[in-house]
Amino acid sequence: MTESIGAPPPVPEKAGGGTKVVLGLLAALGLGGVVYLGVLEAQRAKLVPDGTTAPTMEMARHGGGTLKLEDLKGQVVMLDFWATWCPPCREEMPALVKLAKEYEPQGLVFVAASRDDGDRAPQLVESFMRNHLPDLAPYVVYADDNVARAFQVSALPTLYFLDRDGKVIDAQRGSLSEDGIRRRIDRALKQP
Repeated sequence: MTESIGAPPPVPEKAGGGTKVVLGLLAALGLGGVVYLGVLEAQRAKLVPDGTTAPTMEMARHGGGTLKLEDLKGQVVMLDFWATWCPPCREEMPALVKLAKEYEPQGLVFVAASRDDGDRAPQLVESFMRNHLPDLAPYVVYADDNVARAFQVSALPTLYFLDRDGKVIDAQRGSLSEDGIRRRIDRALKQP
């Protein structure tokens, strides 16, 4: 009998060898989560800080009239800066309108502050509502550059919650899921 000379047979992996891979993946996911939360916190830091009284601003209402945020004291305000040309805004808006209707009896007021372009804004918003979301009409106001600057809006959508005293209690840059919006509404309504 002769033995063939060659590479030694493969050594079977020890039990639990895959555990290192799983632990490595979990560590990478954990680190990714920490980085993501850090980015969110950095974005939040660029918005009006919690506890700040909302700027006193007057905005034109869609269809006529004006809205002053200070006139909404005593109610929780969900103030969303959006535009018809913004895909995440368009995707998020049906959930905002649905939740606004659901929570209105509990003291929530929804303000959809359009950042569409100047003189064309009413036509753009009207077309959007007619084609996609007619129930949005009573909530629309037009936020000019001064309003956007006062609320540090540099990206859309940007969502603020104001307490019953007109102070910022929460803010988010970027869109949220319906469940995420609902959690924020519930938290805001529980504030004294």
